[in-house]
Parts: sequence; structure tokens; C-alpha cells
Amino acid sequence: MTTQDLSDFPREAFAKHDRDPDPLFYAQPRFVTHIDAAAIAAVTEIYRTVVPAGGVVLDLMSSWVSHLPDEVAYAGVIGHGLNAAELAANPRLTRHFVQDLNADPHLPLDTACADAALVCVSVQYLQQPVAVLSEIARVLRPGAPVVISFSNRRFPTKAVAIWNALDGAGHARLVSLYLQRAGFADLDVRVLKPEGGASDPMTAVIGRTAAA
Repeated sequence: MTTQDLSDFPREAFAKHDRDPDPLFYAQPRFVTHIDAAAIAAVTEIYRTVVPAGGVVLDLMSSWVSHLPDEVAYAGVIGHGLNAAELAANPRLTRHFVQDLNADPHLPLDTACADAALVCVSVQYLQQPVAVLSEIARVLRPGAPVVISFSNRRFPTKAVAIWNALDGAGHARLVSLYLQRAGFADLDVRVLKPEGGASDPMTAVIGRTAAA
């Protein structure tokens, strides 16, 4: 089985109810946050502890906010998304690009050019998740982290079928499997905000590329 092989999953596991191209759905900018303030604060804290200060950060499937800690400086923050207006409005991004990763998972970035990668409340929309994460592994430097954070919040018609069928614990196992098959190691699952609490639930799965 190759790192990009998910052939043991049902054929429709990564289908979407809305099968129109994703860029159509995201054509209009949405200047809103998709998780509440407490969940955002939890994501920011995990970034504060895991993402290296002064490094180059890749913020994939980003928007007009990145949830990075305000007091930490980075050498650069490369943003990716599907809406140019949202990315242009994000003050943390030093550059950005628009690309539909479900149509083309190849990242237009050099190998070993980034010190951390982030995917916040968006992994549920990937139809080729292992291919995308394999590309993330390629562009990260040795030992660098990827932080995938998620909640139960989503656009259900755009989330893949298997995500819609699972609960929070199932989501954590699924993301861990994605990372394993993409070649990441030292996986760390952290429940940032538990289900049933006062805020939106949040979980982060952290993986790292192999050390040099």
C-alpha cells in the first residue's frame, strides 16, 4: 500500500453531497469565524506551543484569519485557500495562493521550505487527504510539525461522506490514519475543548516529519 492509497475505504467515502466544483461554493467571501471564541483561543494556544517562532508557516485552507498568536513573529506565513478576497484580508499572511486541492493536490512550493503547517477546521473537505498531506510532508523541513485541528462545525454538503458519518473520536482516528499513511510520525491527539462543554468542541492531531 502506498502512502497515498486509501483503496481499502468504500468508493463513496470521499464523495460529497454537493458535487459541484468547490471553487463555486467558495466564490463569495465569508468574513466570519467558523468556531467560537473559546475554541479559537484553544487553537491559538496550541499554535503558541507547537509552531516555532521565527519559522516559515504554511497555513493551508486558510481564510481572513489564521488564529496564530499575535505576539509571535514568523519569518513568513504562506496562506492557501479558495477565496482570494479572504486571503488578501488576512494580516498574518506574507503571501498567498488560491488552489483547489481536491482537483490538484500538488503544492506549488519548494521541498523542505516550511517549518510548520496548519489546517484548521478544513480537513473534512479534502477528497484526496493523503495526497495533500504527502505534499505537506514534502514541503516541511525534517522534524517539522503539521497541526490539524477540527470541530463538529462544518458545511455538511461539502464535507466528505465518511466525515459526516463519524463522531468526534472517529474524526481523530481518521485524521491520525491520514497522517500515518502520508508518512508522518510521533502522532499526538489533543482534545482542546471536549464535546458537551460550553464552547465548540476542538481536537488537534499533530504529526511530525521524520527527523534528519
